[in-house]
Amino acid sequence: MKILLIGRSGQIAWELRRTLACLGNVIALDRHSSPLEIDLMNADSIRAAVRAIGPRLIVNAGAYTAVDKAEQEQDQAWRVNATAPGLLAECSAELGAGLVHYSTDYVFSGDARAPYREESATDPQNVYGLSKLEGEKAIAAVGIPHFILRTAWVYGERGSNFLLTMLRLMRERDVLPIVSDQIGAPTWSRLIAEATAALIMRSTNNELFAPDDKSGVYHLSCGGETSWYDFACRIKALGQAAGILPESCAILKAITGAAYPTAAKRPAYSVLSNAKLARQFGLQLPHWESALELCIAGQAKA
Repeated sequence: MKILLIGRSGQIAWELRRTLACLGNVIALDRHSSPLEIDLMNADSIRAAVRAIGPRLIVNAGAYTAVDKAEQEQDQAWRVNATAPGLLAECSAELGAGLVHYSTDYVFSGDARAPYREESATDPQNVYGLSKLEGEKAIAAVGIPHFILRTAWVYGERGSNFLLTMLRLMRERDVLPIVSDQIGAPTWSRLIAEATAALIMRSTNNELFAPDDKSGVYHLSCGGETSWYDFACRIKALGQAAGILPESCAILKAITGAAYPTAAKRPAYSVLSNAKLARQFGLQLPHWESALELCIAGQAKA
Protein backbone atom coordinates (compact mmCIF):
# COMPACT_ATOMS: atom_id res chain seq x y z
CA MET A 1 0.00 0.00 0.00
CA LYS A 2 1.37 3.41 -0.98
CA ILE A 3 0.93 5.84 1.91
CA LEU A 4 1.32 9.61 1.67
CA LEU A 5 2.31 10.95 5.09
CA ILE A 6 1.90 14.71 5.36
CA GLY A 7 4.43 16.00 7.84
CA ARG A 8 7.98 14.79 8.34
CA SER A 9 9.39 16.23 11.55
CA GLY A 10 6.37 17.01 13.74
CA GLN A 11 5.79 15.10 16.96
CA ILE A 12 3.28 12.63 15.56
CA ALA A 13 4.60 12.59 11.99
CA TRP A 14 8.12 11.66 13.09
CA GLU A 15 6.79 8.63 14.93
CA LEU A 16 4.46 7.72 12.06
CA ARG A 17 7.38 7.45 9.66
CA ARG A 18 8.50 4.46 11.70
CA THR A 19 5.18 2.83 12.59
CA LEU A 20 3.65 3.08 9.11
CA ALA A 21 6.72 1.59 7.41
CA CYS A 22 5.51 -1.94 8.12
CA LEU A 23 2.26 -1.26 6.25
CA GLY A 24 3.65 -0.22 2.90
CA ASN A 25 5.65 2.37 1.00
CA VAL A 26 5.56 5.59 3.06
CA ILE A 27 6.26 8.88 1.26
CA ALA A 28 6.62 11.65 3.86
CA LEU A 29 6.24 15.21 2.56
CA ASP A 30 6.09 18.69 4.02
CA ARG A 31 6.69 22.20 2.70
CA HIS A 32 10.45 21.73 3.00
CA SER A 33 10.75 18.27 1.42
CA SER A 34 12.64 17.75 -1.82
CA PRO A 35 12.23 17.14 -4.72
CA LEU A 36 8.47 17.17 -4.05
CA GLU A 37 6.88 19.32 -1.37
CA ILE A 38 3.38 19.87 -0.03
CA ASP A 39 2.34 23.22 1.42
CA LEU A 40 -0.94 23.02 3.33
CA MET A 41 -1.34 26.78 2.85
CA ASN A 42 -1.49 26.31 -0.91
CA ALA A 43 -4.35 24.47 -2.64
CA ASP A 44 -2.39 23.95 -5.87
CA SER A 45 0.53 22.46 -3.93
CA ILE A 46 -1.80 20.02 -2.17
CA ARG A 47 -3.44 18.82 -5.38
CA ALA A 48 -0.14 18.53 -7.27
CA ALA A 49 1.57 16.52 -4.55
CA VAL A 50 -1.29 14.09 -4.01
CA ARG A 51 -1.73 13.48 -7.72
CA ALA A 52 2.01 12.99 -8.21
CA ILE A 53 2.17 10.34 -5.46
CA GLY A 54 -1.14 8.62 -6.19
CA PRO A 55 -1.49 7.07 -2.71
CA ARG A 56 -3.97 4.46 -1.54
CA LEU A 57 -3.99 6.15 1.87
CA ILE A 58 -3.27 9.71 3.03
CA VAL A 59 -2.26 10.28 6.64
CA ASN A 60 -2.40 13.98 7.49
CA ALA A 61 -0.22 14.76 10.49
CA GLY A 62 0.31 18.36 9.41
CA ALA A 63 -1.42 21.14 11.34
CA TYR A 64 -1.19 24.71 12.53
CA THR A 65 -0.72 24.10 16.26
CA ALA A 66 0.37 27.49 17.66
CA VAL A 67 -2.78 27.92 19.75
CA ASP A 68 -2.14 31.47 20.97
CA LYS A 69 -0.62 32.70 17.71
CA ALA A 70 -3.70 31.48 15.85
CA GLU A 71 -5.73 34.26 17.48
CA GLN A 72 -3.75 36.75 15.37
CA GLU A 73 -2.92 34.50 12.40
CA GLN A 74 -6.45 33.34 11.79
CA ASP A 75 -6.10 33.06 8.01
CA GLN A 76 -3.06 30.81 8.25
CA ALA A 77 -4.68 28.61 10.90
CA TRP A 78 -7.85 28.31 8.84
CA ARG A 79 -6.05 27.40 5.62
CA VAL A 80 -4.01 24.64 7.25
CA ASN A 81 -6.54 23.25 9.75
CA ALA A 82 -9.88 23.81 8.00
CA THR A 83 -9.40 24.23 4.24
CA ALA A 84 -6.52 21.80 3.63
CA PRO A 85 -8.26 18.74 5.17
CA GLY A 86 -11.23 19.30 2.88
CA LEU A 87 -8.94 19.50 -0.14
CA LEU A 88 -7.16 16.32 0.93
CA ALA A 89 -10.52 14.58 1.20
CA GLU A 90 -11.45 15.73 -2.31
CA CYS A 91 -8.13 14.44 -3.65
CA SER A 92 -8.73 11.15 -1.84
CA ALA A 93 -12.12 10.87 -3.53
CA GLU A 94 -10.51 11.35 -6.94
CA LEU A 95 -8.04 8.54 -6.28
CA GLY A 96 -10.34 6.21 -4.37
CA ALA A 97 -8.05 6.59 -1.37
CA GLY A 98 -8.72 6.71 2.36
CA LEU A 99 -7.74 9.47 4.78
CA VAL A 100 -6.51 9.53 8.37
CA HIS A 101 -6.56 12.96 10.02
CA TYR A 102 -5.76 14.21 13.52
CA SER A 103 -7.91 16.59 15.51
CA THR A 104 -8.02 17.88 19.06
CA ASP A 105 -9.74 18.01 22.44
CA TYR A 106 -10.00 21.77 21.90
CA VAL A 107 -13.14 21.26 19.81
CA PHE A 108 -14.97 21.10 23.18
CA SER A 109 -15.86 23.96 25.51
CA GLY A 110 -14.33 22.48 28.64
CA ASP A 111 -17.51 22.89 30.68
CA ALA A 112 -18.05 19.14 31.17
CA ARG A 113 -17.01 17.18 34.24
CA ALA A 114 -17.01 13.74 32.64
CA PRO A 115 -14.95 12.57 29.63
CA TYR A 116 -16.20 13.82 26.29
CA ARG A 117 -17.54 11.24 23.85
CA GLU A 118 -17.32 11.53 20.08
CA GLU A 119 -20.97 12.53 19.87
CA SER A 120 -20.72 15.15 22.66
CA ALA A 121 -21.67 18.67 21.60
CA THR A 122 -18.71 20.65 20.25
CA ASP A 123 -18.13 24.27 21.20
CA PRO A 124 -14.56 25.47 20.54
CA GLN A 125 -13.38 28.41 22.62
CA ASN A 126 -10.50 29.58 20.42
CA VAL A 127 -9.51 29.95 16.77
CA TYR A 128 -7.37 26.83 16.83
CA GLY A 129 -10.28 24.68 18.04
CA LEU A 130 -12.68 26.29 15.58
CA SER A 131 -10.34 25.66 12.65
CA LYS A 132 -9.78 22.03 13.63
CA LEU A 133 -13.52 21.42 13.95
CA GLU A 134 -14.13 22.90 10.50
CA GLY A 135 -11.47 20.55 9.13
CA GLU A 136 -13.37 17.60 10.61
CA LYS A 137 -16.60 18.80 8.99
CA ALA A 138 -14.93 19.33 5.61
CA ILE A 139 -13.63 15.74 5.56
CA ALA A 140 -16.96 14.24 6.61
CA ALA A 141 -18.80 16.24 3.92
CA VAL A 142 -16.81 14.59 1.10
CA GLY A 143 -17.92 11.12 2.18
CA ILE A 144 -14.70 9.14 1.69
CA PRO A 145 -13.44 6.30 3.93
CA HIS A 146 -11.77 8.16 6.77
CA PHE A 147 -10.69 8.23 10.39
CA ILE A 148 -10.56 11.50 12.31
CA LEU A 149 -8.54 10.88 15.47
CA ARG A 150 -8.99 13.43 18.22
CA THR A 151 -6.12 13.44 20.67
CA ALA A 152 -4.97 15.66 23.52
CA TRP A 153 -2.02 17.19 25.37
CA VAL A 154 0.45 15.62 22.97
CA TYR A 155 4.10 15.37 24.02
CA GLY A 156 7.13 13.51 22.76
CA GLU A 157 10.89 13.45 22.38
CA ARG A 158 10.93 15.93 19.49
CA GLY A 159 9.46 19.29 18.62
CA SER A 160 7.89 21.84 20.94
CA ASN A 161 5.81 20.32 23.74
CA PHE A 162 5.14 20.47 27.47
CA LEU A 163 7.49 17.64 28.41
CA LEU A 164 10.55 19.10 26.70
CA THR A 165 9.72 22.62 27.87
CA MET A 166 9.41 21.47 31.47
CA LEU A 167 12.67 19.51 31.37
CA ARG A 168 14.45 22.62 30.09
CA LEU A 169 12.84 25.12 32.46
CA MET A 170 13.32 22.90 35.49
CA ARG A 171 17.06 23.09 34.88
CA GLU A 172 17.01 26.85 34.28
CA ARG A 173 14.58 28.25 36.88
CA ASP A 174 14.47 28.39 40.65
CA VAL A 175 10.66 28.55 40.83
CA LEU A 176 8.31 27.45 38.06
CA PRO A 177 4.58 28.37 38.19
CA ILE A 178 2.29 25.79 36.54
CA VAL A 179 -1.46 25.99 35.93
CA SER A 180 -3.35 23.59 38.18
CA ASP A 181 -7.00 24.12 37.23
CA GLN A 182 -6.96 22.79 33.63
CA ILE A 183 -7.57 19.04 33.40
CA GLY A 184 -6.70 16.68 30.55
CA ALA A 185 -4.89 13.48 29.59
CA PRO A 186 -1.23 13.81 28.47
CA THR A 187 -0.65 11.56 25.44
CA TRP A 188 2.70 10.34 24.11
CA SER A 189 3.10 10.88 20.36
CA ARG A 190 4.71 7.45 19.93
CA LEU A 191 1.61 5.72 21.25
CA ILE A 192 -0.59 7.78 18.93
CA ALA A 193 1.51 6.61 15.98
CA GLU A 194 1.51 2.97 17.09
CA ALA A 195 -2.26 3.00 17.62
CA THR A 196 -2.74 4.61 14.21
CA ALA A 197 -0.78 1.82 12.52
CA ALA A 198 -2.78 -0.82 14.41
CA LEU A 199 -6.03 0.90 13.43
CA ILE A 200 -5.05 0.92 9.76
CA MET A 201 -4.06 -2.75 9.90
CA ARG A 202 -7.45 -3.66 11.35
CA SER A 203 -9.18 -1.63 8.63
CA THR A 204 -7.28 -3.06 5.66
CA ASN A 205 -8.70 -5.61 3.25
CA ASN A 206 -6.49 -6.96 0.46
CA GLU A 207 -4.13 -3.99 0.87
CA LEU A 208 -6.97 -1.48 0.45
CA PHE A 209 -7.87 0.93 3.20
CA ALA A 210 -11.58 0.25 3.69
CA PRO A 211 -13.10 1.18 7.06
CA ASP A 212 -16.60 0.98 5.51
CA ASP A 213 -19.22 1.75 8.13
CA LYS A 214 -16.54 2.37 10.79
CA SER A 215 -15.48 5.65 9.19
CA GLY A 216 -15.77 8.69 11.41
CA VAL A 217 -14.43 10.38 14.52
CA TYR A 218 -12.56 8.47 17.23
CA HIS A 219 -10.95 9.69 20.42
CA LEU A 220 -7.35 8.57 20.90
CA SER A 221 -5.68 9.65 24.13
CA CYS A 222 -4.04 8.07 27.14
CA GLY A 223 -6.13 6.94 30.07
CA GLY A 224 -6.68 8.83 33.31
CA GLU A 225 -6.63 12.57 33.85
CA THR A 226 -4.44 15.18 35.51
CA SER A 227 -3.67 18.89 35.68
CA TRP A 228 -0.72 20.63 34.04
CA TYR A 229 0.73 21.10 37.53
CA ASP A 230 0.48 17.42 38.48
CA PHE A 231 1.81 16.46 35.05
CA ALA A 232 4.83 18.68 35.70
CA CYS A 233 5.32 17.18 39.17
CA ARG A 234 5.39 13.69 37.67
CA ILE A 235 7.86 14.79 34.99
CA LYS A 236 10.12 16.16 37.71
CA ALA A 237 9.96 13.01 39.85
CA LEU A 238 10.55 10.64 36.94
CA GLY A 239 13.23 12.87 35.42
CA GLN A 240 15.17 12.97 38.68
CA ALA A 241 14.82 9.21 39.18
CA ALA A 242 16.09 8.59 35.64
CA GLY A 243 19.02 10.96 36.06
CA ILE A 244 17.99 13.41 33.32
CA LEU A 245 17.15 16.11 35.87
CA PRO A 246 19.44 17.17 38.73
CA GLU A 247 18.38 16.56 42.31
CA SER A 248 18.29 20.32 42.81
CA CYS A 249 16.02 21.89 40.21
CA ALA A 250 13.03 24.24 40.02
CA ILE A 251 10.43 24.32 42.76
CA LEU A 252 7.00 23.87 41.14
CA LYS A 253 4.26 26.28 42.20
CA ALA A 254 0.56 25.64 41.47
CA ILE A 255 -1.31 28.64 40.04
CA THR A 256 -4.73 29.21 38.45
CA GLY A 257 -5.25 29.73 34.76
CA ALA A 258 -6.44 33.26 35.56
CA ALA A 259 -3.00 34.00 36.99
CA TYR A 260 -1.41 32.98 33.69
CA PRO A 261 -3.47 34.74 30.98
CA THR A 262 -3.00 33.63 27.36
CA ALA A 263 -4.25 34.99 24.05
CA ALA A 264 -6.39 31.90 23.46
CA LYS A 265 -8.87 30.56 25.99
CA ARG A 266 -8.14 26.98 27.06
CA PRO A 267 -10.81 24.45 28.07
CA ALA A 268 -10.83 23.85 31.84
CA TYR A 269 -11.63 20.17 31.30
CA SER A 270 -10.91 18.30 28.06
CA VAL A 271 -10.60 14.63 28.98
CA LEU A 272 -11.68 12.34 26.13
CA SER A 273 -13.54 9.04 26.43
CA ASN A 274 -11.78 6.37 24.38
CA ALA A 275 -14.52 3.76 24.74
CA LYS A 276 -15.56 3.86 21.08
CA LEU A 277 -12.06 3.01 19.82
CA ALA A 278 -11.81 0.14 22.31
CA ARG A 279 -15.25 -1.15 21.36
CA GLN A 280 -14.81 -0.96 17.59
CA PHE A 281 -11.15 -1.94 17.25
CA GLY A 282 -9.96 -3.28 20.60
CA LEU A 283 -7.45 -0.46 20.91
CA GLN A 284 -6.75 1.34 24.17
CA LEU A 285 -3.76 3.44 25.19
CA PRO A 286 -2.26 3.00 28.67
CA HIS A 287 -2.72 5.35 31.61
CA TRP A 288 -0.88 8.64 31.08
CA GLU A 289 1.51 7.99 33.98
CA SER A 290 2.61 4.63 32.54
CA ALA A 291 3.18 6.22 29.13
CA LEU A 292 5.19 9.08 30.61
CA GLU A 293 7.37 6.65 32.54
CA LEU A 294 8.17 4.76 29.33
CA CYS A 295 8.93 7.96 27.46
CA ILE A 296 11.29 9.31 30.09
CA ALA A 297 12.98 5.92 30.48
CA GLY A 298 13.69 6.02 26.75
CA GLN A 299 15.18 9.50 27.04
CA ALA A 300 17.44 8.35 29.86
CA LYS A 301 18.86 5.59 27.64
CA ALA A 302 19.44 7.91 24.67
